Order: sequence, then structure tokens, then C-alpha cells
Amino acid sequence: MRTGFDNKKYIKLQSKKIKERIKMFDKLYLEIGGKLFDDSHASRVLPGFQSDAKIQMLKELKNDLEIIFCINAGDIEKNKVRAEHGITYDIEVMRLIDNLRALGFTINSVVVTLYKNQPSVDAFLKKLERNNIKTYIHRFTKGYPLDINTIVSEEGYGANSYIETTKKLVLVNAPGPGSGKLATCLSQLYHEQKRGINAGYAKFETFPVWNLDLKHPVNLAYEAATADLKDVNMIDSFHLSAYNEPAVNYNRDLEQFPLLKAILYKINNKNIYNSPTDMGVNMVGHCITNDKIVQEAAKKEIVRRYFQEMNNYKLGTVDIEVPEKIKILMNELEIDENLIKPRQAALKKAELEKTQVVAIQIKNKIITGKASKILSAPSALIINAIKHLSKIPDSIDLLSPTILEPMLKLKNNKPLQLQEVLIALSICSVTNPTVKDAIKQLDKLKDCDAHSSHIITNGDLKALKELKIKLTCDATFATSNLYDKN
Repeated sequence: MRTGFDNKKYIKLQSKKIKERIKMFDKLYLEIGGKLFDDSHASRVLPGFQSDAKIQMLKELKNDLEIIFCINAGDIEKNKVRAEHGITYDIEVMRLIDNLRALGFTINSVVVTLYKNQPSVDAFLKKLERNNIKTYIHRFTKGYPLDINTIVSEEGYGANSYIETTKKLVLVNAPGPGSGKLATCLSQLYHEQKRGINAGYAKFETFPVWNLDLKHPVNLAYEAATADLKDVNMIDSFHLSAYNEPAVNYNRDLEQFPLLKAILYKINNKNIYNSPTDMGVNMVGHCITNDKIVQEAAKKEIVRRYFQEMNNYKLGTVDIEVPEKIKILMNELEIDENLIKPRQAALKKAELEKTQVVAIQIKNKIITGKASKILSAPSALIINAIKHLSKIPDSIDLLSPTILEPMLKLKNNKPLQLQEVLIALSICSVTNPTVKDAIKQLDKLKDCDAHSSHIITNGDLKALKELKIKLTCDATFATSNLYDKN
């Protein structure tokens, strides 16, 4: 894969920047936006950015930091799902805690924000407490957002429980947006100030990239990724006024800044930051080594987001305005759906065969797989792809009939999904060296573009994600049966 981003430089510069910010205070509360693990969006738009780069960077600071997780009580009650993993926010918090503990990070606690005595939230709290995780509850802040004097008082932030911390750096993270990270940081600043501790706040978000152009494809890719949140990139007018220097931020931070600045002044009795950009510590823009490669990758990501939101619209989870907004971004950049090269091959063969087809691009070669009575389209695709990479003739079957037949019988002759096929291939590989060699080619499918003529929503989708294939789907169902669309 061609790279346009220096990951080693990023880790070095980013950890240095955070250390510099820590020195400004006795204790720093650092709000972390986006993902700590598996930052696949960043790795897609910045080829060379490793998906665990934040964790690699934070390891440099591990001995001086502890982590607080925030989760909105309403998200627990509504069973809000983290789409890329298919798990609810409360389960995602526990997954993150397990992963971070395994790496030696100190987990301070979990804060449930906007708590309203919900029974499902109480059950979550009990589960954490019985697993020796400290928990806190924060309710709606009295006076917010207009009455600064009440917000910064015993009736406002003072009504929240104080979270006891011991490290100089406190990371405040969450399973998704709207989890109350900022309110938790500000509440802690209020309590710390009462205790005579000079605590500060900063924000660590990867996107938008403040020192790239407003309309740079990387920043537009962020707009596409947050189209459902109605985020819009804007020039930070506060930064421009203070320093005569253009910087990119997004609408929510710009809208909140006057209030945030007033709250910080009320707590600290001095102005710390002159702009939302001042609050950030992001160094991503300084680590791009090939802007052309990065721009190309970001444009592809915008198209992927368009397909994703068109699928979500078809599935009934978003309104049409979401994909329409992304289509406007595509028009700005003069790109269309066929930027994903396997698409035309998938659609052409699907029309010819009158069935679902998935196509994948392996270097300059397009490989296809079609649905049949035996295999789902993704299953056929992966078998054809590894046969191509292994130079195995089409006439040779990788799946042994002695394995295939009982599996089909068990499924009442329904087509085998990809996960089932991978298991079958693993079994066959024990006695068949050709299959064993073919399976070794699976890693070469990572980061390849693939496109399906129809929406993939079942276990096939999960299996393709696990192979790290960059999949897009036309917003058409493979069947007219309502049940099969779930």
C-alpha cells in the first residue's frame, strides 16, 4: 500500500505536544474525541496512519495518566449501538476497559452522565461495581447553558460527585459522541479549583485537521463521516481574530466556545484559550508526507460514506438528507460512485447473471464472485480471490465434498455464508496443502476495495470487516423478503 503519512513522526510529535500542555497545569483533563482503538477512518484517509496510533502514542505517557470513561444514561436506556462493532455503548465501555487494562493502563472509573434513575442504568452500574470498577453518576447541570453563575457553583458542577484522581494527566473518553466528556472535565476543574489544584482542560481530536485547507478532502471526509450529526467544518473565527492565522474547526466547537470560555474564566479567574483551536493538541497535519496520496484516499472515503448512508437510508436508520449532504461533498470534489473501481464490474455481472455479485480489486485485477445455491456472493468472492492469488485454476475446488455436503444438509441447503466457508477451508487445509497455501493469501485482501451489487447485512458483512476489506454496497436489497433484510 502506498503511504502518505508518517506514523512514527506522529507518535513522537503528538506525545511531545501533550507533554507541553501538561506542563501548563498541575493536572490536565484531556478530552479524547474519536476512537482510542481501531481508528479505521484515520487509517483510511491517511494511508500510513496505524489504527492503534493513539494507543502507541499514549504508551509514551502511560505512567503519568489514568482514564475516565463517560457514558450517557440515555444511550444505555436506548441500547445505542456502536455500528462498526455491532455492540451497545455499555458493552463497548467494558470492551475498552478490558483492552486498556491488558496494555497496562490505569482505569480510574466510569461516569454515567445525565442520569435519571433508569433501571437499565442501575443494572449497568451494579455490573461495573461488582467487577471492581468505580462508578459515578452526574445529573443535568443546573443553570446550563445560560446561567454561568449557577453552572459554576455548588448547585451546578458542585452537585456532581468529585472523581478522585492521582495522575497528572487524566484522559476522558467515551464510546461515542454526546456522552458528556466536556461536562465531566469542567465539573472536575471546578472541584479541583476548590481544592487549590490548578487543573486545566484540553481537547485531543484527530479531525478536522486544523492546519489543512477548509475544503481539503481529508476535512471533507470528516464532514461525510459525521453527516448524521450535521457537523460542518468552518474557519475558526476566534483564532483568525486572535492570531490572524486561518485554522479549521467545526460548528459545534465554534458555537460552544463563548460559553466554554466564560465557564473556564469563572473557574480559573483567567482566560486560558483564545479559540477552540487553542484548546486542541492535534499534530496530524504535520505528519502528512504525500498530500496527493492522502487526497486520493480521502476522496474514496467520502464515496464509501455515501454508499454507507444510502444503505442506512434504505434500512430506515437515517433520513435522506444524510446521504444527500455527502453527495454534495462529492459534487464539490467532482467525484462519483465509480471512484470505487470494482463497482462497475459488480453491477455489470449482476445484471448479466441476475443475481448478487461482489467484486474486489487486487492491485490492477478485478475478481468477482456471484451468489449461488451453494455459496453466498461474498463466499464465492473470497474463494475466487485466494485462488487468483495462489494461481490455482478455476477448475480446482477448494472445498471438499465430504466437508461441504454435511454443512449444506445441516443448513437445509441454504447457501454457506463467508464465516462458514472460512471454517470449512480451515478444516480442508489439514489434509490438503493446496487449500493450506490458499488460506495464507487471505491477509493480502486487507485494505482492498470491494463492492457489492446489493446490500450485505448478515454475517457476511461481519466476516468481510474482519478481513479488513473496504466494502461498499449499492443500496439495493438482494431479496424482496422483509425478514431477510434484517
